Amino acid sequence: MANIQYFDVILKPVITEKSMADMANKKYTFLVHTQANKIMIKEAVEKMFDGTKVASVNTMNRAGKKKRRGRVEGTTAKTKKAIVQLTEDSKDIEIFEGL
Repeated sequence: MANIQYFDVILKPVITEKSMADMANKKYTFLVHTQANKIMIKEAVEKMFDGTKVASVNTMNRAGKKKRRGRVEGTTAKTKKAIVQLTEDSKDIEIFEGL
């Protein structure tokens, strides 16, 4: 397994209607490194965002889509998505405040 630091784990937030509705329940969705596990994701969220405490982490792998360009076939990159549930006494994540 690669040497992944905590700042390499979380790539970007996922901003969709469903993820925005889940923010009321303190659930936040992120795209994460494909080799990151739940423990690494939990540590990364708690270190990157001050005052947050993670209750649970759910992850899902998404396979790449098949694409063609003329006769050449290929696939897009596979991704991993994580849904992070914060505890009730935890602070909210600031990057989602203005949305």
